[in-house]
Amino acid sequence: MDRMKAIQKVSSTRTFAKVAPHVIPVLDRAVHRATRGRTMISTQMLPGVVLTSTGARSGQPRRTPLACMPEEGRGSWLLVGSNFGRQGHPGWTANLRRHPDAEISWNGADIAVRARQLEGEERKEAWAELLRFWPPYAVYQERVERRIRIFRLERRAPL
Repeated sequence: MDRMKAIQKVSSTRTFAKVAPHVIPVLDRAVHRATRGRTMISTQMLPGVVLTSTGARSGQPRRTPLACMPEEGRGSWLLVGSNFGRQGHPGWTANLRRHPDAEISWNGADIAVRARQLEGEERKEAWAELLRFWPPYAVYQERVERRIRIFRLERRAPL
């Protein structure tokens, strides 16, 4: 079994869903700081960004390392609120719904973005692309009753 297939198999397990949310973001934040925004541990599996959004309730900045699917031809990124296949939408999705203007750190560059939750046909097309990109998303969706949220982040002019 090749390395990527093995990683996908492990990331689809319930044990991974229990442990990863407590370990991966902490390691990603530390490595991101140490490398001045150039890399994170999780980018060994998938491309990633550090999303800085505004807290939906607190109004305070929230930094969250996340896997993403870059859309090269569009100059945008897809973020998936899979929460590792756990119940409940991740907090960052509520933040983007309430405050869509955000910033990402992508390959060492800070980029102002506007988030848009995808619906209808646009969501269906993005979901198909995401499943080709990272098949474990299908397992995550099977585990939960909620519909996993998908956001497209598009560049915006800096403030």
